Amino acid sequence: MWLKPEEVLLKNALKLWVTQKSSCYFVLQRRRGHGEGGARLSGRLVGALDAVLDSNARVAPFRILLQVPGSQVYSPIASGATLEEINQHWDWLEQNLLHTLSVFDNKDDIASFVKGKVKALIAEETSSRLAEQEEEPEKFREALVKFAARFNFPEAEKLVTYYSCCCWKGRVPRQGWLYLSINHLCFYSFFLGKELKLVVPWVDVQKLERTSSVFLTDTIRITTQNKERDFSMFLNLDEVFRVMEQLADVTLRRLLDNEVFDLDPDLQEPSQITKRDLEARAQNEFFRAFFRLPRREKLRAVVDCALWTPFSRCHTAGRMFASDSYVCFASREDGRCTVVLPLREVVSIEKMEDTSLLPNPIIVSIRSKMAFQFIELRDREGLVESLLARLKQVHADHPVHYDTSTSDDGDMMTPVFYSSMCGDHRFGDLEMVSPQSSEENEKSLLPRPEPLTPVFPQSGSPRPDSRLSREQIKISLWNDHFAEYGRTVCMFRTEKIRKLVAMGIPEALRGRLWLLFSDAVTDLASHPGYYGKLVEESLGQCCLVTEEIERDLHRSLPEHPAFQNETGIAALRRVLTAYAHRNPRIGYCQSMNILTSVLLLYAKEEEAFWLLVAVCERMLPDYFNHRVIGAQVDQSVFEELIREHLPELAEHMNDLSALASVSLSWFLTLFLSIMPLESAVNVVDCFFYDGIKAIFQLGLAVLEATAEELCSSKDDGQALMILSRFLDHIKNEDSPGPPIGSHHAFFSDDQEPYPVTDIADLIRDSYEKFGDQSVEQIEHLRCKHRIRVLQGHEDTTRQNVLRVVIPEVLLSPEDLEELYDLFKREHMLSCYWAQPGPVALRHDPSRPYAEQYRIDAQQFTRLFLLLSPWTCGAHTEILAERTFRLLDDNMDQLLEFRAFVSCLDIMYNGEMNEKIKLLYRLHIPPALTENDRDSQSPLKNPLLPAPRPLVLGSPNGDPVDYQKQLKQMIRDLAKDKDKTEKELPKMSQREFIQFCKTLYSMFHEDPEENNLYQAIATVTTLLLQIGEVGQRGSSSQECAEELQGPAPSPEQDSVFVEPGKPAQDARAFPNVAEGVWTVSLEHILASLLTEQSLVNFFEKPLDIKSKLENAKINQYGLKTLEMSRQSQPELKLSNPQ
Repeated sequence: MWLKPEEVLLKNALKLWVTQKSSCYFVLQRRRGHGEGGARLSGRLVGALDAVLDSNARVAPFRILLQVPGSQVYSPIASGATLEEINQHWDWLEQNLLHTLSVFDNKDDIASFVKGKVKALIAEETSSRLAEQEEEPEKFREALVKFAARFNFPEAEKLVTYYSCCCWKGRVPRQGWLYLSINHLCFYSFFLGKELKLVVPWVDVQKLERTSSVFLTDTIRITTQNKERDFSMFLNLDEVFRVMEQLADVTLRRLLDNEVFDLDPDLQEPSQITKRDLEARAQNEFFRAFFRLPRREKLRAVVDCALWTPFSRCHTAGRMFASDSYVCFASREDGRCTVVLPLREVVSIEKMEDTSLLPNPIIVSIRSKMAFQFIELRDREGLVESLLARLKQVHADHPVHYDTSTSDDGDMMTPVFYSSMCGDHRFGDLEMVSPQSSEENEKSLLPRPEPLTPVFPQSGSPRPDSRLSREQIKISLWNDHFAEYGRTVCMFRTEKIRKLVAMGIPEALRGRLWLLFSDAVTDLASHPGYYGKLVEESLGQCCLVTEEIERDLHRSLPEHPAFQNETGIAALRRVLTAYAHRNPRIGYCQSMNILTSVLLLYAKEEEAFWLLVAVCERMLPDYFNHRVIGAQVDQSVFEELIREHLPELAEHMNDLSALASVSLSWFLTLFLSIMPLESAVNVVDCFFYDGIKAIFQLGLAVLEATAEELCSSKDDGQALMILSRFLDHIKNEDSPGPPIGSHHAFFSDDQEPYPVTDIADLIRDSYEKFGDQSVEQIEHLRCKHRIRVLQGHEDTTRQNVLRVVIPEVLLSPEDLEELYDLFKREHMLSCYWAQPGPVALRHDPSRPYAEQYRIDAQQFTRLFLLLSPWTCGAHTEILAERTFRLLDDNMDQLLEFRAFVSCLDIMYNGEMNEKIKLLYRLHIPPALTENDRDSQSPLKNPLLPAPRPLVLGSPNGDPVDYQKQLKQMIRDLAKDKDKTEKELPKMSQREFIQFCKTLYSMFHEDPEENNLYQAIATVTTLLLQIGEVGQRGSSSQECAEELQGPAPSPEQDSVFVEPGKPAQDARAFPNVAEGVWTVSLEHILASLLTEQSLVNFFEKPLDIKSKLENAKINQYGLKTLEMSRQSQPELKLSNPQ
């Protein structure tokens, strides 16, 4: 155990302890009298002394001391009762600390660092023990308080767990605490008087991996867009990495992949996620992937046990996995034996008599008259009780319909599941999308009662009798296997059956075995009549999905006779349309047609439908959707496997993305589109038995077989041709039918015959050379690369948005990148702590790039406060609200990045007239509304108490005639005005008052504040007088005509008549006693241009970089402050600030 370091003088302890090991900084000692065969007198005395002492006073026989070179003072840091225990501590110190200490220059720093690390380990051990004893130990509550105080997150930011560790800054470690919360990874250190805080959102993590270096044997590296962070010296690094991996995966998929990702029920509410939930999720993911079960299955118990295996005549040690609808078994030795028992197949679960030979046994009996004996079960009573409860529930939810009558397949599956989709079942009078005769139409509505291959035999030269005899031999081998290992979904699955599958499943058994291996047979039996109902509901409908299906129907295996006539096409149409109706989230994706065509060749129509369900929804998760995330993840995993197993090829092809683009069809169509059909179906056999692992290892085998040619290729095009030619020449010598080539393959013009590869040999090589990848390893790699793929999509979105925006604004690309990051983070901040509902409304990966991230009014206001150069004090929030209303063109209460940046660009880089125009638009509808919280009633009197003359003195004493200047400016503005631009409405007095209020507030704390106030007072008075004159003398329509027509002389321009002087042309005011007070944009702009201080204010250069830096620091704090105000409205009312 680790000890709290306390200084001791080694001089006084030399007689009691013997040094066993030593290094520069540590000493391992043994107590005299312990572990000595022939001890001397001194050793015997010490041993006797220790023996007579009571248990509380006894000294542990082994200890480790910290020694600082040159000092006589040592500190014990660990003790142990056995040599093995103390050696574990010594090994940990050597691996994690010894190399690290060399970076310190000061000996005192070394002592402080080691003591701090040991104290942290003691605290972590204590908290771990407490966590085992109670749900929420006191130590965790203390950590929660420290986490909240140090990082100032809202209460909704749930702390999941915490660890003591070191964060490396270059070659210098900083000892501290790592806090893992639902949305962030945080690190805090206070060492040698220096405080360090790190906050890394999980959504910014681009890579999470375990690495090693010269100094440290094992570290966890977190990579973000600009930085890498290394964390080490964990007490249990495996546990820490698993938790971090789960948190990163859950958070990234919840926030970035909500197109297809559904959280487990226990993780639906992020604020309730615990470490135990994450560990359970990891176990659930492994369980479902290993046995390829539906996603709805939740693991209820994992129990060590042993299963009687009659083929080996012994009990095989392993583990039982019990879920809602299944009982499964996996042997400890990988591949030796697995069993899948659907509870709907189970008849009874009984306890047997407990004996010394059969401890704690239970018997699970199934309908096919087989029984499975499990022994060595802990808590047998509770396990049996829970299994019986779930068995009762399954039978109540899905009553079993099965037919024990004899059928053609009786030797294959007994009993045969009864399905309501019988051959004489009809679906009513439906109209087909494609034109057909009425007789053909009627036939096309009926599901095929049999696979298509026997009905439509392949044309061509018949196969030799030797191949037919080999097919019969295979069938005989399979029947022998069924007799020994079982013939239903509950069969014993061993290495022997894998070898049979690798040889190729006989065509007569292929469809049935696909159903068993994928467990689609359970779905088929559990949902009688379901497929027929879907066919009735879906056929005849016309939508985008059905149009895509119709377009691809005749491209599906056109070389096969089954799809050269309407019978096969109609069956394919029904299955694809029914599935699209069942799962509209996936709908239809290209490559589904090829896969479904092959399924229909070997399975009945309803069986093919459930096989498609199994492939799309659990065997190839997330493959068939808008962004094919699942396929891209597996491609990325495949690239890593290439680097690991074929390093020379990876080195030659520096960029493996070319191979990845070629291999996409390998994953999406299971090699069906690029390999001759009779060979590719053998690949599908292996896929249904071993899952995606079979595709990975076969892909590696293909690359290894062509590695020499690929390494000599000059470009990607030549490499593509090499692979295509190789795949097209893979033959199946055992196929009973004539060969059918792949119409997708590339052919070479070379006259020289290309060597043929037998698919059985290729599959055997793939298992022998690359079959060592376990399901657990593949799932770990998938989790690792899913982060990379999702972040790759985010980078693509970012690049495309910036590519569109950069030409439209004057902001630099670097500033735009930082603005985009702030904009996205603002969206994420609301996703972190808001309810999960609105997320889908704001982040939609299927939308155009520029529209994927959008923010609402509150989010925009926070960004406006952080980034806008127009700071108006308390008035800034009101200005932000008006700006949002102005930019929200479609009034959906959401704003895109493009509109946000265009507004900021005007504020920072626009010319004065553009800025004034923007301000003008912010103070007229729709930006300014009747319910605006800062609007007031129109003033009946001028803003200033006394009118000011329109002729003022200039600094040199000469009078300045404002009338002439304003008229000339208005004429110039009207002349230069774009004819296509929509004319802005004039501003009312109420709107003008708000406009003036904004201008006054903008000048606060400006160095030229006094001059600006004087200038704006002059301009305001001038504009008020202009408006009053117009109110007395003209209608708004005549004013507009005056601005658009020829400029009148000063004597005829009634707008500029001095107060009290009548207008000379009375025709300018026909029949109008009193008009409406208005001013136009041209009036305001011309008036502002007369004051140089105002011109200087609006034209002075502005730098956004300081605002960006401030925003990055304060963005979290602003959100936290807002949430605290919302949660405590009474505090907000009592504090007007």
